[in-house]
Amino acid sequence: MQRSLAPAPVRLVLWDKSTPYDGPDPPLGDLILRDRAVLVGLVMNPDLWFGEAYTTRRLEIRGPLVPVLDALSRSAAAEPSWLTRVSTLFASPNGVRSARRNVQHHYDLGNDFYRLWLDEDMVYTCAYFPTPDAALDEAQRAKLDLVCRKLRLRPEESVIEAGCGWGALALHMAQHYGVRVKAFNVSREQLALARERAAREGLSNRVEFIDDDYRNVRGRFDVFVSVGMLEHVGRAHLGTVAAVLRRCLRRDGGRGLLHFIGRDAPRPVNAWIRRRIFPGSYIPTLAQVSARILAPAGMSVVDVENLRLHYARTLALWADRYTEARDHVRSNLGEDFCRAWELYLAGSEAAFRTGWLQLFQVVFTPRDSLPPYWTRDDPHQALGARGDAM
Repeated sequence: MQRSLAPAPVRLVLWDKSTPYDGPDPPLGDLILRDRAVLVGLVMNPDLWFGEAYTTRRLEIRGPLVPVLDALSRSAAAEPSWLTRVSTLFASPNGVRSARRNVQHHYDLGNDFYRLWLDEDMVYTCAYFPTPDAALDEAQRAKLDLVCRKLRLRPEESVIEAGCGWGALALHMAQHYGVRVKAFNVSREQLALARERAAREGLSNRVEFIDDDYRNVRGRFDVFVSVGMLEHVGRAHLGTVAAVLRRCLRRDGGRGLLHFIGRDAPRPVNAWIRRRIFPGSYIPTLAQVSARILAPAGMSVVDVENLRLHYARTLALWADRYTEARDHVRSNLGEDFCRAWELYLAGSEAAFRTGWLQLFQVVFTPRDSLPPYWTRDDPHQALGARGDAM
């Protein structure tokens, strides 16, 4: 077990306080195992047992959490455990009912919970930091505007958004670019807040929040956008996104953007994350998105940008806010829940810092349609005139 942690300078400490560690002293941190069953679990299925044992305090991390997880990520095995691979083979596909159930497991924890540590607009996806020291609220607004500028939105165009969260992007597009948006979501908690905000801001006539699955999108639209939804589709259903694009995106002048967590090579989602945090999730590679979504839909890639380090920064700021609200979370949801989400946020930050996860923004158009801008520098210019013609 200690050899499997190398070259990370992390010391394994057993329940009797013995250790097989012979690396640099002092180590970066300690993994303290409270009983033999945890050791056996970590040997048999580390992908699942690490999170389970940490959540229940049968495994403790002594030392700075993110740096320790960062070091463990860098030394992690190239292949997932055999139990993770087997369990993935028998995972249920994300049908319409199971997709709604999976989304509700994570996003319907309550708006008050997310309000504790997200930005003021409740954006639960990677921010875009114009400068490394930008504040979270500023960076999330910059991300919303970057998406709009990449799509070259123009007044009165029709936009379909698949997976709209609490509605921040849909409302930003309508308010600042004058478009009309149909936004699909299956989280009732999120939709309730989005509709309330649309009414408060006088945008209900421009944004329609629809309680339905993305697979049921009908009609023709100028623009398709999805931010943070593709990870919930599931590997078996990537082709359904292609069918939606083929059916709903206008061929002459249409364009779209996919913003999603991705990988460099195919790999199952961590077993603990899949069980406790994001059931039904799958992190696709850029190649899979191209081959199984865009190519079958008749789309051409215009631009690809990787915002991996922006997501690491976003997660660090979320974790800081979560730590400030920890006592409140613990009193309402319990210590086990509190520790699970600490591990999820810190582990995700480490995964983006070390390159286990990527964050892609892909702009695309139908093959016979013109790209929305001449050079890729254009949408990255400082915020200026909005809604300009192509």
